[in-house]
Amino acid sequence: MTRFFGILVMPAISAAAIAYFGYYTLWGTRGLLALADVRARLSVEQERLASLSDQRARLERRIRLLQAGSEDPDLIEEIARSQMLDSAPGQIVVPRKQR
Repeated sequence: MTRFFGILVMPAISAAAIAYFGYYTLWGTRGLLALADVRARLSVEQERLASLSDQRARLERRIRLLQAGSEDPDLIEEIARSQMLDSAPGQIVVPRKQR
């Protein structure tokens, strides 16, 4: 019985364990194939983060330019033009009196 166990059963158990761990090394939820997918998603998210960081930096710069004491007249004019619906260069805005 000991000889049979040593000759057939131990190699079979070892082969099963190697096959089990080998399968999950390649196709498991954290295997090598999943790693490629995670790396692709990571690169997409890093590009998105860079885009959002640039957008945030631009917004922070505009906020600094609009703070009291350091108003940028060009930026104020740009914002006023963008808020007017039918504005075009050369048009004159006539302010109305508040009621």
